[in-house]
Amino acid sequence: MSLMGTKEIMEIIPHRQPFLLIDTIEELEPGKRAVAKKCVSYNEPFFNGHFPGEPVMPGVLIVEALAQAGAVAILSQPEFKGKTAYFGAINSAKFKQKVVPGDVLMLELEIIKQKGPVGVGKATATVDGKVVTQAELTFAIG
Repeated sequence: MSLMGTKEIMEIIPHRQPFLLIDTIEELEPGKRAVAKKCVSYNEPFFNGHFPGEPVMPGVLIVEALAQAGAVAILSQPEFKGKTAYFGAINSAKFKQKVVPGDVLMLELEIIKQKGPVGVGKATATVDGKVVTQAELTFAIG
């Protein structure tokens, strides 16, 4: 059972369809860590053009989904209620495996450093327990 669904997620982060890329929050430690789930469907609008006949979720959208999970972790703290988390940097991104329709993408972001409104998160996306993407994401709260 999930901790939060789409409605509750949208109370924390400003993202909306078609750009809300997480379906549920499975685990949450405000200000520390979040684990989200994205059930990748054939109906995703990006699959029409990426790639016809061989649908693959764009790596940049996997990173965005990881950032959204991290935004839930950081913005769930009372002092950041109603704020937005913006990208400051994407470092050491690695893409190890394709994500395709039917995959269940698990998205984990752990806040490893924070000073005021700026921080860094260690992000890992997996499918069936196998790492598909890793990155270090820097964020700024505004």
